[in-house]
Amino acid sequence: MFNLDRVIVEFDKGLRTLFSQAHSARAYPDADVAEAALDAAEKQRAQGLMRVNHTGEICAQALYQGQALTARSVEVQAKLHHAAAEETEHLAWTAQRVHELGGHLSVLNPLWYSGSLAMGAVAGLLGDKWNLGFLAETERQVGAHLQSHLQNLPAQDAKSRAIVTQMASDEAAHAAMAVELGGAPLPAPVQWAMQLNGKLMTKTAYWV
Repeated sequence: MFNLDRVIVEFDKGLRTLFSQAHSARAYPDADVAEAALDAAEKQRAQGLMRVNHTGEICAQALYQGQALTARSVEVQAKLHHAAAEETEHLAWTAQRVHELGGHLSVLNPLWYSGSLAMGAVAGLLGDKWNLGFLAETERQVGAHLQSHLQNLPAQDAKSRAIVTQMASDEAAHAAMAVELGGAPLPAPVQWAMQLNGKLMTKTAYWV
């Protein structure tokens, strides 16, 4: 059933995701890690990768919000909202790190947010098992991106590495949660389409 109040709440969340500073209930993973000396090329690489991670969290927020908006099960809605809260912390961590490195956040975030919100809402409309399956596959692909970033970040950039490591742990937990709640494996063509979309986002957000 259409619920205007829920739509308004999610719209407000969207505005805050895009235009407000996110906050973290947990301590920042890099809070006690010393800043390393990076040359210009290393700093640019770290900026780009952490900007990609921030945009990925923008997309995750939108997906969760769209999925929660159309999810049928109250339990699934609650789990999605809890996961979204952790993703908000990731937003705070990555945004701060990008700024510490002297970089900027992606100017295309509103575009990525809108598209992800629509995909999340469609996933929810397909039913909870596909909704959760979409969530699990998303988190698996995000986890793979984060692991590749750990390989590509400058070796001495321990602050960025601490953030990415904690994010990867959280994403793995979200994927496991979705499977435990009954998420169904997605058809291979859907997985490939998601991978293609992810590559487009990462290559664009690295620079813009």
